[in-house]
Amino acid sequence: MSVGNSSFSRRRLLAGGGSLAALGALAACGATASAPPRRPEAPPRSYTLTPQPTRLDLGGPAVQTWAFGDTLPGPLLRGTAGDRMRVTVASRLPAGTTVHWHGLPVVNAMDGVPDVTQPQIAAGTPFTYEFTLPDPGTYWYHSHVGVQRDRGLYGPLIIDDPHEPGRYDVEWTIVVDDWIDGTGTTPDRVLQRLESGGMMMSGGGMMGKGSPVLGGDAGDVTYPYYLLNGRAPAAPVSFTAKPRQKARIRMINAGGDTSFRVALGGHRLTVTHTDGYPVAPVTVDTLVLGMGERYDVEVTLADGVFPLVAVAEGKTGQALGVVRTGAGAVPPANVRPAELDGRMLDYAGLHAASGAVLPARTPDVTHDLVLGGGMMPYRWTINGRAYPDDQPLPVRQGQYVRLRYRNTTAMYHPVHLHGHTFALRQGNSPTGPRKDTAIVLPGQTIVADFVADNPGQWVTHCHNAYHDAAGMMTVISYQA
Repeated sequence: MSVGNSSFSRRRLLAGGGSLAALGALAACGATASAPPRRPEAPPRSYTLTPQPTRLDLGGPAVQTWAFGDTLPGPLLRGTAGDRMRVTVASRLPAGTTVHWHGLPVVNAMDGVPDVTQPQIAAGTPFTYEFTLPDPGTYWYHSHVGVQRDRGLYGPLIIDDPHEPGRYDVEWTIVVDDWIDGTGTTPDRVLQRLESGGMMMSGGGMMGKGSPVLGGDAGDVTYPYYLLNGRAPAAPVSFTAKPRQKARIRMINAGGDTSFRVALGGHRLTVTHTDGYPVAPVTVDTLVLGMGERYDVEVTLADGVFPLVAVAEGKTGQALGVVRTGAGAVPPANVRPAELDGRMLDYAGLHAASGAVLPARTPDVTHDLVLGGGMMPYRWTINGRAYPDDQPLPVRQGQYVRLRYRNTTAMYHPVHLHGHTFALRQGNSPTGPRKDTAIVLPGQTIVADFVADNPGQWVTHCHNAYHDAAGMMTVISYQA
């Protein structure tokens, strides 16, 4: 099963009293309730993305894959909150594709979900996305068709804050990923093997050694490579600065089936943002990024050469970068800094900064999303249904909505909500962090509150690429 196909589902667009005309009007105005006013003096930030077959050097291994142009990650897209961004996608792929703007509350027609907000983009038929850049932060973009994201169809998107005080000297963006495409198989073949019950143990295997942090099972797919900014550990990318400078590091997990435990040898990390939104700063030694999650950290750099390590949590292998502020040898590919076993960030330690708090109140509507399914058969569900045979969840404009994601499976699921950010409620805390992606551990429930201020048909799904493709997705449907 794939998430989309070449047909455009009017059932999705018309569900719950929505209309094509209404979506067209929203696309034309290009603003959301949470978006800052457009800056009239600034012309649109215009980019072109070219999804295409290409050959990439991963720092030793070379693979045939699909990517945006010939770089991994794809081109950095950047602008300031309030800017207009215009991105033309000129596909050269042999299959349809889309681009989803992960974490951005764009208008519904620009969200990039096949059969929900648009038809797939065919080769030779360019499609232009245009929207106002909303809240500042660290975001990313990726294909939303089938398991295409587990190829090279992703890249970072940064929205700058015009009022930010600039408390750092250098800024680095890191994108971590698990890699299997072009290594004797493809993500589509891996999905087919999983759905047929096959056990691929070499480069495309199932299961790992397990992780107590993730509640046990760490994933379905064994990857031959783990990458940081498109490079394998044998040829890591380097980040240079001077001793005692303060660095801002933006972290993005673009992985298909892998969470990463990240640490910088010889340093502690002060977490300042999650999924784009500021939090009360908290200092830790290490943190775990689920698929689709982002964290911003600040660190005062020591003198020397230090490993920036992203361990494939519960699996065997890691990604590596090198931070260089002085003389010294490059750390070995299998280096394991002690900080990986130090204080780990958890959601309970995250609190929204004062300007990012979503005030708690009695919800107008509550939806339970029961996460179900398993390996045999390979079928993953929400409320007992596998997408596209899901039952949309109705909301109305202006409602305060509560989503309760309850995980009844033996595996963790990083759930993602399109078109909105939610407040992650921890017990009775009124200051839960604002996020759009959060891990739900086996046997546990998370509570996510949001304001229904962005009309349309919005999906919520597990951000494991294979769980998503095998059905763990449903639609939040605005009603007239």
